[in-house]
Amino acid sequence: MTYPKIPLAQTVIQLCKAKEIKHIIISPGSRSAPLTIGFTNDPYFTCYSIVDERCAAFFAMGIAQQLKVPTALVCTSGSALLNYYPAIAEAYYSDIPLAVLSADRPKHLVGIGDGQTINQKNVYGNHILYSANLKLDLKDENQIPSYEELPILKNIEDKLERFLGFQKDIQRYNEEEINTALNLALRRKGPIHINIPFDEPLYDTVTKPSVSPKVIALPPKTTSIDTVVLKNCLEDWNLASKKMILVGVNAPHTIDAKWLNELARDESVIVLTETTSNLHHESFFPSIDQLIAPFTEDEQKTLKPEVLLTFGGLIVSKKIKALLRKFKPKVHWHVDEKKANDTFFSLTSHIETTPDLFFKSFLPLITHYRKADYRGNLLEIKKKRLLRHEAYLKEIPFSDFTAFNTILKSIPKHTILQVGNSSAIRYTQLFGVDKTLEVYCNRGTSGIDGSTSTAIGCAVSKTKQTTFITGDLSFFYDSNALWNNYIPSTFRIIIVNNKGGGIFRILPGHKNTENFDTYFETHHHLTAKYLCEMFNLEYNAARDSESLEGSLNAFFESSKQPKLLEVFTPKNLNDSILLNYFEFIK
Repeated sequence: MTYPKIPLAQTVIQLCKAKEIKHIIISPGSRSAPLTIGFTNDPYFTCYSIVDERCAAFFAMGIAQQLKVPTALVCTSGSALLNYYPAIAEAYYSDIPLAVLSADRPKHLVGIGDGQTINQKNVYGNHILYSANLKLDLKDENQIPSYEELPILKNIEDKLERFLGFQKDIQRYNEEEINTALNLALRRKGPIHINIPFDEPLYDTVTKPSVSPKVIALPPKTTSIDTVVLKNCLEDWNLASKKMILVGVNAPHTIDAKWLNELARDESVIVLTETTSNLHHESFFPSIDQLIAPFTEDEQKTLKPEVLLTFGGLIVSKKIKALLRKFKPKVHWHVDEKKANDTFFSLTSHIETTPDLFFKSFLPLITHYRKADYRGNLLEIKKKRLLRHEAYLKEIPFSDFTAFNTILKSIPKHTILQVGNSSAIRYTQLFGVDKTLEVYCNRGTSGIDGSTSTAIGCAVSKTKQTTFITGDLSFFYDSNALWNNYIPSTFRIIIVNNKGGGIFRILPGHKNTENFDTYFETHHHLTAKYLCEMFNLEYNAARDSESLEGSLNAFFESSKQPKLLEVFTPKNLNDSILLNYFEFIK
């Protein structure tokens, strides 16, 4: 087998293999050649070549999102690794493991005006779990520190011994740093950065590795919850007649169904779920904004919980955030292995475990349920809201609202749904989705920049069909996501094209002016048709309810190439239809 000659490259590659990091996303470059040579010549690794580093990073994140293990990114020196930054931030806040392996110039070539050179050390600042800045291998005895720094060497044997000693120190340091970084990515589920200096020659190879790095095992994981914490939680829980559970982004199949059924038995508990929570029960409350947006202030106050239990990632609904910030719970527990955001300025406990383990430890301790009408009253409101929701759909013309209703009903069961940010996820929240779907959205930073690339990475890593629903600006922003050779024929994209950033039309501002159209809504006349021709996707378009329903009938059928459906909606109607909806469902 072929290996890079540089020991440092061999060390990185061998330790990635030891940690079972199999998927390697490579953006072409010269300084990173030793890594590229090593990864691509070892059949253990599955390597992908993606030119655009921003797309490459989100693509890697889509794979890691599904597999729950680190995906590695390889790039050359200079601005290349800066293009990873949006995905690094998203992975950091979404707890997705990534390993950035950035090649760098030797230290003596940094800051002297050499090409493709920036200050790469700790470049990701506060958005990384760990930054490992590795040391350059010593190539020959001339790289030994000078006699001013060391005792005078008596002879050539001493000089050679000292050279080997320095190289051993460098090798040991690099092994420890790489192990530490990769172990953190594995255990803490987030991005890490390994910055790797290489000196020329970069392309030399050998048939046998010259190093055998030490593998440091992951430390044992704590699985128990402190009994004092459980006792305190139980006391608060038993005293409360109003208990709210609010669930944000949560991976599918991570909570045992018996715990959901147990929560549903308690009339003093309401469970509010977002589309991204991947939790379903007839007694739970999805479509949070649909439920609470029409509430008066007095009605909001009656919803105020005594105990608030949250888990999962970031919450989409601004309305529930506003309500809980205004009417704060007495206690707020957040269950998460890593962190607890004080989203509602009322956090009292961070319970450092998984939600499933918490429920397994906590719910069996509850010996009785409080009689309460907390959930019963809300279930009645939920029924009325759903009836008004259906009535509204019959009254309104074709629009974003009706398009999302039709699209979401058409997604095949037991498949994956990826949703873009901004309007796309907010509309999706207003409709029920089939409980067999696995739903994902990049809610860590909530940016529109890499949703398409993430969805494609997801589709590549799973055999299930993946459907991606997005807005037009988000799609065009990330159109380089289509510039790769790995998109499976089962992948489906649905663009709701309202000719601009439609979400800005429902926010305060002077609409229908040249300034608004240009600088806020970003009005355009673009279509995805020609991109589909260039990247070999089957293209279809819909402009009304009839053509949308007709297009969807065949859209999910098997094909030899991925498909894209572009749904054109009337930009001047969408905002009023959405705003009137919340008034209508009162």
